[in-house]
Amino acid sequence: MIEISDVEGRAAAHAALGDPIRLAMIDDLLLGDRSPGELGEAFGLSSNLLAHHLKVLQEAGLIVRARSEADRRRSYVRLVPAALAGLVPAPALPATEPTQRVVFVCTHNSARSQLAAALWQRRSRLPATSAGTMPATRVHPRALSAARRHHLHLNPAATAHISDTVRDGDLVVAVCDNAYEHLPARPPLHWSVPDPVPADTDDAFERAYTDLSGRVDRLATALAPATGTGEHHRLPKDTP
Repeated sequence: MIEISDVEGRAAAHAALGDPIRLAMIDDLLLGDRSPGELGEAFGLSSNLLAHHLKVLQEAGLIVRARSEADRRRSYVRLVPAALAGLVPAPALPATEPTQRVVFVCTHNSARSQLAAALWQRRSRLPATSAGTMPATRVHPRALSAARRHHLHLNPAATAHISDTVRDGDLVVAVCDNAYEHLPARPPLHWSVPDPVPADTDDAFERAYTDLSGRVDRLATALAPATGTGEHHRLPKDTP
């Protein structure tokens, strides 16, 4: 669950950076510290306007000011990198219990859910599998081709029904709209990934792969501290 205080802090930082001058100041401070006078000169600001911008940035927690160790009459403005990292949206995981396994579900368990599970196994130590609400007898040939292109392993005959797969402790992720909308109990997570099968082109399967890859990365990162499994194992993308 996201703490409201965290959201308020991010909102204040975003508001502070909504001014082009202040945003440019943050860019300027990324690689080095500046004295207030140097910032004022760099951006052509009067002392009053400079003081205003620095106050806004400081109150938002984006900068700190410290006295020079050489000349105590001089101060320097320093960026707070952690404040910038905090601008990234914080994921709100629906599960209240630690996740034991991730189960990716689509209708036929022949393309999207298979690719998602294979991607997950390359990104994380947390176990994963896939299932379908109406599983096909085999994995789609173009899904197998997409997996080979990206050095993922798929078993052509390993399709399964959701009722035979899901167990307590699983985090179910519906990777298609049909599965999400038609299951009696809607899964806690839904990825509206377009079905590549009707188009039946390599480009359509590549788009599905790319969409799933980004989503898997974000979920793996969000689950890492919550599962107690330690750091997730990550290989370079498309490593054989």
